[in-house]
Amino acid sequence: MPPILNGQSLHKAYGATPLFDNIAFTVSEGDQIGVVGPNGSGKSTLLEILAGNIEPDAGEVSRRKLARVGYIAQNSEFGDEDTIRSVLERALSGIHAPQAEREARLQETLGRAGFEDFEVRAATLSGGWRKRLAIAEALVQQPDVLLLDEPTNHLDLAGIEWLEKLLRNAPFAYVVVSHDRYFLENVAHTMVELNRMYAEGILTVQGNYSEFLEKKDEYLQAQSKRQDALANRVRIEIDWLRRGPKARTTKSKARIDSANSMIGNLAEMRSRSQTSTANIDFSATERKTKRLVELEGVSCRMGDQVLFDKLDFILTAKMRLGLVGPNGSGKTTLLRLLQGELLPDAGEIRRAPTLRIVSFDQNRVLDTNLTLRRALAPDSDSVVYQDRVQHVASWAERFLFTSEQLNQPVERLSGGERARVLIARLMLQPADLLLLDEPTNDLDIPTLEILEESLLEFAGALVLVTHDRFMLDRISTTVLGLDGRGGAERFADYSQWNAWKNERGQKKNSELSPRSTDGAGAAARNAATTSSNQVKKKLSYMEAREYSTIEQDIADAEEQLQTHRDAMEDPAIATDATRLEKAMEAIAEAEARVDALYLRWTELEARLK
Repeated sequence: MPPILNGQSLHKAYGATPLFDNIAFTVSEGDQIGVVGPNGSGKSTLLEILAGNIEPDAGEVSRRKLARVGYIAQNSEFGDEDTIRSVLERALSGIHAPQAEREARLQETLGRAGFEDFEVRAATLSGGWRKRLAIAEALVQQPDVLLLDEPTNHLDLAGIEWLEKLLRNAPFAYVVVSHDRYFLENVAHTMVELNRMYAEGILTVQGNYSEFLEKKDEYLQAQSKRQDALANRVRIEIDWLRRGPKARTTKSKARIDSANSMIGNLAEMRSRSQTSTANIDFSATERKTKRLVELEGVSCRMGDQVLFDKLDFILTAKMRLGLVGPNGSGKTTLLRLLQGELLPDAGEIRRAPTLRIVSFDQNRVLDTNLTLRRALAPDSDSVVYQDRVQHVASWAERFLFTSEQLNQPVERLSGGERARVLIARLMLQPADLLLLDEPTNDLDIPTLEILEESLLEFAGALVLVTHDRFMLDRISTTVLGLDGRGGAERFADYSQWNAWKNERGQKKNSELSPRSTDGAGAAARNAATTSSNQVKKKLSYMEAREYSTIEQDIADAEEQLQTHRDAMEDPAIATDATRLEKAMEAIAEAEARVDALYLRWTELEARLK
């Protein structure tokens, strides 16, 4: 069977700088590909070329006949009038799905994505729920290959775990661009890095992220040895050239040409091997106070929802607190309370005198009318960092910007570049307490590693909200978990919080479910109170009995399906061909059972209308 997507000799450049040149990228049945690379290497552009959204400057992408390609962009936006239901209905119409199947496919897809009220307006959803809706929009079209660009950026930790399970059991091939190292470890069986350090501009490794790191290290060590050997040969040839060989013989001419070629190859190899990383180093004050912020009996509500109730907590010097919980549980609200932007509904927050708090906002608001020069140095062509004056060009270079970029408008910067600008601005402000709200979004993996090192060395206290489990595990010394229903508890690490969350009965695979903010939600509740009368009038006795239990039957069937899927992760089964075949058959039967129940539910619902 031919590949689903086959890109050959792909070249793309913006201006004089090529993103990638003459690379090949193929997606076949069953492929589970993770893509990494430094900011500006062309990862998102490559995905859009594969999706057919933009054309390469050279090369071509062939698509298997009748193949469906789904694409999920970094930012998921919907129209003001779109509802959750209408988004999927439009997607089904776009692929001309059979009318009789549409409602069942819609119900099943949205149910598995965790949506309960389908009439909620899409534009009112949180970033995490918009991302889930975008994923559901792609899934309902039953793609042969799904292209996902940074899908974890707006999902909370529970949402990422849900997406991991979805992809691990996916019947389609997929390519995912991500900087989330745990996520890549769990979902990718092939790793690809776009990077100019490689001779072909691309490195492909069969294996997960850990195996990729091992193979990359082997490649770079081998390349270093080749570079050293070539450098030795070039030195010998240069010495020979300096002795003034007579170029009258054919042999001498050939050796001179060979020497020049080797010198050029060595220069190219050295150019490729020169990599830069951002130089991040936050500044702490000289404060000696141990207690920085005390929360006593703090309660906060958002509308009718209690985010946290009677919260007691003390932030001390050098504490690195990880703040976790589903989207909508109040993590960002708690950061704003700590900073003093909001007041609690009850309780008291006491801050140490003259406490210096510096915050990183996940919304990353930058004046796009500014040039990079003014964004980095608002008042002059220099900045003061750790009591030393630095020219803006040197300061920009520290964050991987060139002097030529200083007059470039901020609006032309990528998401990762804007994040580096904001981090640069934070570093100019000495702090007792750092409040970081999703600082990892859009940063490439090398920059993430430098950021982690800097946070580990920061002498002050910090509160970190992140969906990056690797960073959370590495940085946090304490975890404060919010359940979004008023509960909050302190833990040693993320895994302890996860166990606590599950014990409290919170859905592990779902964020706090969005509810309708208009009459649709009320209408749905009113409909529920009269459903028994409708059942009696329009369904037979046996059908009414079936209808009264079908939702529970679906829940039980989905639980059974998940049990079979979890069994597949048992190494004893995965390495036993006979048991593995039986396990796959059990999954197929369980999936068929779930599909049949959803279809029957749809049929019974239709009878009631």
